[in-house]
This record gives sequence, C-alpha cells and structure tokens, in this order.
Amino acid sequence: MKNLSVFTIVIVLCLGAAAMIQSGRATNGWNSSTIEAARATSAPFRDGLYLGKLAAARGGESHISISRWATAADRASFTAGFEQGYHHGLALRASEVSAN
Repeated sequence: MKNLSVFTIVIVLCLGAAAMIQSGRATNGWNSSTIEAARATSAPFRDGLYLGKLAAARGGESHISISRWATAADRASFTAGFEQGYHHGLALRASEVSAN
C-alpha cells in the first residue's frame, strides 16, 4: 500500500512538471508570433524596413531619419525596421558580391 501512494505522488509530480513545461512553450511561441504580427502591420516598422533595404542597396550609410514619425513609439518601431532592413540588405549585397 505504501508503494502505491509513493508511485501516485511520483506520477502526479511528473504530470505537473510536463504541464508546466508545455504551457511555457506555448506562451513563448504566442508572444513571439504576436510581436511579429504587430511589426508586420506597423506602418513605421514597414517604412523603416523599406528605407533600410534601400540604403543598403545603394551602399549608403546607416542614417536613420526618425523625425518622419511623431510619437516615440513610432520612432522606435521605425528604427527597429530600418536596422533590420539595413542589416538584411548588407547581408544580401555581401552574398551577391561573394557569388560573383
């Protein structure tokens, strides 16, 4: 009888740990996809992404013109988009140069 209660406690602890691990994974995945969706629909982010890619394609410097947007949140979103687009554009140029 004592072995049965120990076995039951071990099973319950294992199931609880598995549930906690699974819920942690689901939450992180959901937050990540939500952030990506918000960026994809954000006008300042998309504008920055586009201008960053153009600057990299032209070989220009990483000059971020944040005065295009009025609020601090929009400026931060524009900056994040610009940096992502610029670095992606530089990587694309580098791969094209090394391929030739």
